[in-house]
Amino acid sequence: MELKKVYQMFILGVGNLEYVLKNDPGGVIFFSDDILSTEQFISLIENIKSKVKIPLFLTIDQEGGRVERTWHLHARYLPARNAFKKGLDFLKNQTEKIAEELCTYGINMNFAPCLDVNTNPDNPIIGDRAFSDNPYEVCIGYDIEALVYNTYNIIPVIKHFPGHGDTSKDSHLELPGIDLSLDEMEKVHIMPFKHAIKHGAEAVMAAHIHCSCFDNEEIPASLSKNVIGYLRNNLNFNGLIISDDMIMKGVAKYGMSEACIMGIKAGINMFIYRNSADKTLQVIEDVIKAAENDSELRDRIEDSFSRIIDLKCRHNIITDKKSCLSS
Repeated sequence: MELKKVYQMFILGVGNLEYVLKNDPGGVIFFSDDILSTEQFISLIENIKSKVKIPLFLTIDQEGGRVERTWHLHARYLPARNAFKKGLDFLKNQTEKIAEELCTYGINMNFAPCLDVNTNPDNPIIGDRAFSDNPYEVCIGYDIEALVYNTYNIIPVIKHFPGHGDTSKDSHLELPGIDLSLDEMEKVHIMPFKHAIKHGAEAVMAAHIHCSCFDNEEIPASLSKNVIGYLRNNLNFNGLIISDDMIMKGVAKYGMSEACIMGIKAGINMFIYRNSADKTLQVIEDVIKAAENDSELRDRIEDSFSRIIDLKCRHNIITDKKSCLSS
């Protein structure tokens, strides 16, 4: 198994990045601590781009409100719910400001918008990050934001599949559970994702939540063959499936390497790790080693590499596919 094909499956934080960049990771994710000023951030991105042979997904979580990484450079944007309530023109204008800002830095992928339907008023993690508690309004919010991001050639990543809106726990801290029937999930929580996929969504983030309608055992959706299989086979999604941050407690019980291998076999194409510390790099090495004697794992890696390169080509992140494949 070629090392570069495995590294392409990882979106990593900037710690220890000089070493990582030699191996061409698939992407880099930026957080508030990485962004000190506009000039510094642009310089950081240009430096990172100069160190790789295969161009990167340059990614960020820029939703507005609580989840916003450049908040100390300007007044905060409104969270999705508040922006939606102020009217569709306001939502469109705010999304254009966010997209313009991200383009200034060189960001080409945003982990937004949330398509969660916030049906639980006590939800500790979604809340105002959702457009609404009404799935039809969530679809409208998606249509507006997706159009803007696509206009600016920023890849929007819809999240958190199959829907984080009915949970009562924070997946950063533990594994939340949703005990709804598949029919209820489809009518409310999955519906916005189905709509987005039908209208061209190219990247989906899988949540660290357990849905009893998919798995009796408490398996996170991000590691579940049943959930990822449903996304591929029932919703006919042919794009990129990305995990939520693998440092979160929602997947911690499996161990870092075991969770990653389980995710690959379930059908995850890329994994987010908020840092590139030694223990994260060990996960990548463990995957490479495991693939030597596991044909299923190798096949999944090959499929993921193909999907990653194809999406980068479609958005002109890669302009010379042949050169990247031979590098």
